[in-house]
Amino acid sequence: MSKNFETQAVRIQTERSQFSEHSTPLFLTSSFVFDDAEDMRASFAEEKQRNLYSRFSNPNTTEFVDKIVAMEGAEAGYAFATGMGAVFSTFAALLSAGDHIVSSRSVFGSTHSLFTKYLPKWNIETSYFKVNELDKVESLIQPNTKILYAESPTNPAVDILDLEALSQIAKKYNLLLVIDNCFATPYLQNPIKFGADLVIHSATKLIDGQGRVLGGVTVGKVELIKEIYLFSRNTGPAMSPFNAWVLSKSLETLAVRVDKHCENALKVAQFLEAHAAVNFVKYPFLPSHPQYEVAKKQMRLGGNIVAFEIKGGIEAGRKFLNKIKLCSLSANLGDSRTIVTHPASTTHSKLSEEDRLEVGITDGLVRSSIGLEFVDDVIKDLKQALEV
Repeated sequence: MSKNFETQAVRIQTERSQFSEHSTPLFLTSSFVFDDAEDMRASFAEEKQRNLYSRFSNPNTTEFVDKIVAMEGAEAGYAFATGMGAVFSTFAALLSAGDHIVSSRSVFGSTHSLFTKYLPKWNIETSYFKVNELDKVESLIQPNTKILYAESPTNPAVDILDLEALSQIAKKYNLLLVIDNCFATPYLQNPIKFGADLVIHSATKLIDGQGRVLGGVTVGKVELIKEIYLFSRNTGPAMSPFNAWVLSKSLETLAVRVDKHCENALKVAQFLEAHAAVNFVKYPFLPSHPQYEVAKKQMRLGGNIVAFEIKGGIEAGRKFLNKIKLCSLSANLGDSRTIVTHPASTTHSKLSEEDRLEVGITDGLVRSSIGLEFVDDVIKDLKQALEV
């Protein structure tokens, strides 16, 4: 099998059935049958590699995971019903009461809630560092620290963290480096190459690419995935075979789709940077991005997310959303359709201004997920919405 990304995406598939189908069929079954008592015994004793029950594995979920594993350069993986299912299960499987996490403060809102509201119930605490203060990470590490965690690019401010620098710290203190690679996808960035032990994706986003299904996946070192698998096998956050089938087919077009997303996003970012109503633009492959050189080092292209600040604060952000005609107003991202969101008045409106600013969410910040439309039409819509 070729190791080229596009070939793996198209050609990795489950073994063909008696019908010799060209495209992998759906395996909509909750369970699997055995030939006899010995076959059943040996299968449950794990003397045989086979499907037992779809909460454990299924040909469709196996195919999807195998593709992500190959694309990320990982050893093994497990697929979940949602991206947050992957995040929670990864931490729950690998941490014990009394353990400690060091994390970038710029994490997805639900991940922040997990760290601050739910994991403390089991005496698992988290210390945060700011994305521009990697020099302070070591001072946060305690004797009971087990995991160093980060997103890159971050949601929603599109900051970039130096994965290689984080890896060096993790290795120095014998920590597990866990990276959320959702915004980049395996096509644009491979954190394992820079030293990550585990990589997490919300497959709901660009991996699906069309806003259809939910899904998550964690891949990495086989001994770590075994613990995550055993936890998930018993607690039940498994991905459905149907969603796995959809997502596996989506991976076949990931490279060509993401290339176009990135091409469009760069053009939108360049337009916005020159607009008088915009204070600043954050896009990893704009030279003005604070971590531009790091982004160029560890990413193939800049991704499809463009963050920008409109002059006029929260009220200007609301007016901008109300004037949008073509683009969608949605909390999702990574869709074939361009989506715009004003976090300060919507997704992060319950946070204090101080908490929002800590993660780069200014009052006028807009997160735009640039889609696959003819880019001039997207720019035309943004332009008219920015008019005073």
